[in-house]
Amino acid sequence: MSRWSLVIAPVVFIGGLFAVWEAACRLLGVPVYFLPPPSTIGVALVENAPTLFASAWLTLSTAVTAFVLVSILANTAALAAAASPLVEASLRPIAITLQVTPIFALAPMVAVWAGVEHPDRAVIALACVAAFFPIYSGAIAGLRSADPALERLFDLYGASVWQRLARLRAPSAVPQVLEGHKVGLGLALIGAVVAELAAGSGATPGLAYRIVEASHRMEMERSFAALAALGLLAAGLQLAFLAVERRALRWWRGG
Repeated sequence: MSRWSLVIAPVVFIGGLFAVWEAACRLLGVPVYFLPPPSTIGVALVENAPTLFASAWLTLSTAVTAFVLVSILANTAALAAAASPLVEASLRPIAITLQVTPIFALAPMVAVWAGVEHPDRAVIALACVAAFFPIYSGAIAGLRSADPALERLFDLYGASVWQRLARLRAPSAVPQVLEGHKVGLGLALIGAVVAELAAGSGATPGLAYRIVEASHRMEMERSFAALAALGLLAAGLQLAFLAVERRALRWWRGG
């Protein structure tokens, strides 16, 4: 299958879905305040572009900040857990709790701790909670994936725990670490959006705020336009990370 086919196929499929959506709205006379057609959403997206761009930048900066912070925390925790089974056993309940606890359940408490004057801190903290587990889990899985024969070779030469981590397990973990970060990046964005709704209280006018604001005013075309902007933002983030991942894996295979 050619490379162009992989690009054209999803474009044609999505275009077909939009065409069916547009035709159904017009033929069935669906009210715009209930479900606007794609053409109306496109007009709203263009008309509200400056506002949506500012909100998208706020959501993006929040998600990226949370992603960087949680990457440092999760990878540090994974290295400590890989170095000591006792540390891993101690961290496991916390990691599992963060995985299964809904962000909405934590939002009121985190908002109080952050303070009314710092809602952005609450949003970043909640986005970190959302993204922690996949990054930590990917790093732990990667650090355990070293070749057993090489593990025995390091035993033979009397390597220390930290020499084993730095020279064997960390390089072996690169693919799994990247996969965990790929999932974590998406969850950081989702966490930022959910946290804006749960803890922002309108003080952080990101894309989530624009969606809710337009919905309350029954301006569904603006709500869908903000949702479309969020989808484009997520797609852009994933494409950027995929480019980084390809370069990192090329270097890893070469090394």
